Amino acid sequence: MKYVDEYRQPHLARRLLDRLNRLVSRPWTLMEVCGGQTHTLLRSGIDRLVPTSLRLVHGPGCPVCVTPLEEIDRALAIARRPEVIFCSFGDMLRVPGSRTDLLHVRAEGGDVRLVYSPLDAVRLAQENPNREVVFFAVGFETTAPATALAVQQARHLRLTNFSLLVAHVRVPPALEMILTSPGNRVQAFLAPGHVCTVMGFEEYEEIVRRHRVPVVVTGFEPVDLLEGILRAVRQLEGGRAVVENQYARAVRRSGNRSARRIMSEVYEVCDRSWRGLGLLPRGGLRLKAEYRDFDAAQRFPMATSAAAEPSECRSGAVLQGLIRPDECPAFGTRCTPERPLGAPMVSAEGACAAYWKYGRGLAPVRGGHP
Repeated sequence: MKYVDEYRQPHLARRLLDRLNRLVSRPWTLMEVCGGQTHTLLRSGIDRLVPTSLRLVHGPGCPVCVTPLEEIDRALAIARRPEVIFCSFGDMLRVPGSRTDLLHVRAEGGDVRLVYSPLDAVRLAQENPNREVVFFAVGFETTAPATALAVQQARHLRLTNFSLLVAHVRVPPALEMILTSPGNRVQAFLAPGHVCTVMGFEEYEEIVRRHRVPVVVTGFEPVDLLEGILRAVRQLEGGRAVVENQYARAVRRSGNRSARRIMSEVYEVCDRSWRGLGLLPRGGLRLKAEYRDFDAAQRFPMATSAAAEPSECRSGAVLQGLIRPDECPAFGTRCTPERPLGAPMVSAEGACAAYWKYGRGLAPVRGGHP
């Protein structure tokens, strides 16, 4: 398959690993931002093949994981309403709020439906004119164009029973927060290729100028990640800090202009809370005033308060790269996919879920599976 198979070839990976081993002269700490990249690193064993002096930590690159508890609690309250059809992507169903999750709300009789596109929710609103259809708009800049398009379609169809519960977040403010936190150890970033496909990487250039930290926009296959790591280490060893685009086959500096235009028509930048990171200035998106009639938070007003994570859950530290999942005392014992303490253990892109799935930090058992 073009642009996939050629980035999985073992001989290319070995060549990059050999270069990396010759290059690294001192300890460095790198963070990959995207959860999809985390899973590739562990699935392919790259985390075990790079030099031992190279520490790979995992950032807040899972939008499901960083959706705050109070927003999930709001979603749960809306989903319980008898007049509502609540629509969500599947990876949100088991993410815990302060007391329960959407899967349990559905089991208790709530009309919670898994959809594959926000346009599926628009169609449901057309088919059910006597019900309120709410779509849980979670995701980075990658998914925001699709939800913006859904709102525009709903307006074109003059639907009055469709709304979005918006929890979209923006990646650059999270990198700023990580770099300015007191315990930060991250010295270079592998930026998320899918976000940059939409947004480009101009905002990262300003982060590099302010903090003198290399950023390499990176794809998702093993060779992509090894080349991204090699480029980042080459900058660190040479005392340089620039934005490099390893993922040039998909990413342009200015991103996808059509997608950005749709986003700018529907959304505006706002401050937003991130689960595990707190309130990030300019950290999210909200509907513009002219689309506020489609805002589920306004259509179903309710009091929400900040909820606390379980005291033993260290997912906030994982999301900031302060620890790795296997360094959390609860990992694999009191926190498992069946009984998760935090979102990174149940999300498809969560770092804790990746460590569990690929056996990192878990004692081996008969059959070789945790």
